[in-house]
Amino acid sequence: MTERTGRAVVLEEFGRPPRLREFPLPPAPAGGMVVACGYGGICGTDLHLQQGHLDIPVPLVLGHEGLGVIRELGDVTLPQALNSVRAGGTPTDATGAPLAAGDTVMWASSLACGVCPPCRLHREPTLCERRRTYGVNRALADGPELSGAWADHIVLQPGTTVIKVPDGTDPLAAMSLACAGPTVAHALYERRPVRLGETVVVQGSGPVGLAAAAFAQLAGAAKVVVVGGPAGRLERAAAAGIGDVHLNIADAADPGKILREVRAATGGDGADLVIECAGVPAAVGQGLTLARRGGSYLIIGQYTDAGDTLINPHQIVHRQLDVVGSWAFTGAHLVEYVRLLPALTARFDLASLVTPFPLERHADALAAVADGSVMKAVLTS
Repeated sequence: MTERTGRAVVLEEFGRPPRLREFPLPPAPAGGMVVACGYGGICGTDLHLQQGHLDIPVPLVLGHEGLGVIRELGDVTLPQALNSVRAGGTPTDATGAPLAAGDTVMWASSLACGVCPPCRLHREPTLCERRRTYGVNRALADGPELSGAWADHIVLQPGTTVIKVPDGTDPLAAMSLACAGPTVAHALYERRPVRLGETVVVQGSGPVGLAAAAFAQLAGAAKVVVVGGPAGRLERAAAAGIGDVHLNIADAADPGKILREVRAATGGDGADLVIECAGVPAAVGQGLTLARRGGSYLIIGQYTDAGDTLINPHQIVHRQLDVVGSWAFTGAHLVEYVRLLPALTARFDLASLVTPFPLERHADALAAVADGSVMKAVLTS
């Protein structure tokens, strides 16, 4: 009998290009599944991982955002049957919909432990002390090797939040905000919502910034101002219908002039809500000056430690700002993103944000993300 195998992009050491390798394809674990991973998104975090900016074990298969077709479902044990199957033993997704081989699904990248203080006491599973994340901290040595989405197959463990993708959804549209969408869902559902009629400024025009702008528009913001760059990204955002005003601070000779234009676009007093999605420490000091007095500043983009920056605390006190941070997302926030996909794709041209690359061209895809020549790169297999 021919052994089943799967190909995957492996980060073997920091600062070196990942390598395409082949691994045995194991059977689906009890309570889990094997998914033919047709799409694996490249996130800005993946660049940081490759460069060694986060403390992760290597070697490992990269890719924490994906979409694919169920190939095989594992047997269901009794405890799992109480929580994840319908009467009669049918496996279900997070919403209770039955699952079968051939279904198209997305999955949450992380599993919280459920027993550490943030999980058990503080109701903050995104802060789990032992969070296991596909494509981030599941080393090859821990097994199974195929535990990242930059692969033609991924093995999903029991407890993974899995959600069926609505029929008729363009996979590239779903992948456009595969990590950014749930991240922003967490920020806007749990940390600081967008309120009807508010003026919102979004700092950053990458996928997280565009997810924040699109969600703000869906939530009923009166005006959404996107501040970012380079020019090509802002043009693609505008063409996709995301954001009302687009201002290029990345290429500006005088950033102060752009900041004045931002404030003018809010009506002069500043925004009700400023959402930082740039991931650049210096953006925080700028963002504090863009909120109105009594407004809010929601910081999402500082996922990796890019260093310190100077801020003027008087801007916080004088403006009496609520300054809120938001970290990552849970499976519930992925579910909310997938539920919103029909509304998002009806209003915004999300597929136009994506540039697909075959798995073999992973190095080209990484380079394109690094130099900003693409909005969102997705590996296909």
